[in-house]
Amino acid sequence: MEDQAEKLREMMRKKSDGGAQGREGKKTRIVTVTSGKGGVGKTNVSVNMALAYARIGKKVVVMDADLGLANVNVMLNMIPKFNLYHVIRKQKTMREIMVETEYGISIVAGASGFSKIANLSEEERQNFITELGTLSNADIIIIDTAAGVSSNVLDFIAAADDAVIVTTPEPTAITDAYGIIKIIATEIDSLNMGLKLVVNRVKTVAEAKKVADRMTGIAGQFLNLKVEYLGFIYDDVTVSHAVLRQKPFMVIDPKCKASLCVQHIVGRMEKSELRESGGFTEMLKRLFGRK
Repeated sequence: MEDQAEKLREMMRKKSDGGAQGREGKKTRIVTVTSGKGGVGKTNVSVNMALAYARIGKKVVVMDADLGLANVNVMLNMIPKFNLYHVIRKQKTMREIMVETEYGISIVAGASGFSKIANLSEEERQNFITELGTLSNADIIIIDTAAGVSSNVLDFIAAADDAVIVTTPEPTAITDAYGIIKIIATEIDSLNMGLKLVVNRVKTVAEAKKVADRMTGIAGQFLNLKVEYLGFIYDDVTVSHAVLRQKPFMVIDPKCKASLCVQHIVGRMEKSELRESGGFTEMLKRLFGRK
């Protein structure tokens, strides 16, 4: 494992020495977006956060890490020919499967066809690490996980600099969101990322604050875990229209209530410091270091 990590560090060092696109000395920020249950708008949040980052000049890649039901490409009305499965099987490179969108972001389609990262052979694992390293020129990598608490979801959460948990005010969504926070607290050793909460589909600011206060309070009291309330997204009719048209709501109407909320959330993310040990190399070490 250490030899593998050292090879990757050397590869990344060479990239930095080349000063590609003026990114020397900068770190790629890894943001994992997850949820306790499906249907809370997690993928919508991921894609539109990416667009908000792009609007402020960031180079963004969205990786669909749902290994069963990939949705990022569906939301963008795209049908990629290749996905992560082809990279893992060494049939394609990461650059070959990465698709530039018309919205100024790139996507990496999910890999339906294998169930667990831990099941990769050593050769497949090393190849995957090398290929993931080619994403290091991005400023932001947003990883859209599957809903729930599978081992793959925990792998990607453990690898992130920031884990954004999406919930709605529905009681079942709140319960499941707390459930994933509890599992994160108990299953991930040396929790070393910013754990953040976004409340989606709210009617009022007060409703969002009530949910956030409850979630952050319980996490602090019973899990001794700090969860930062990152913001909320209004229940906006533009969102449902955008989903039907398979376009991001940030594109349909950049000034609608939901779009302004997402831009505010990204603004808060930008003001939060990237932890000292962060960066792409550390992400890969954590992703493949979990047992």
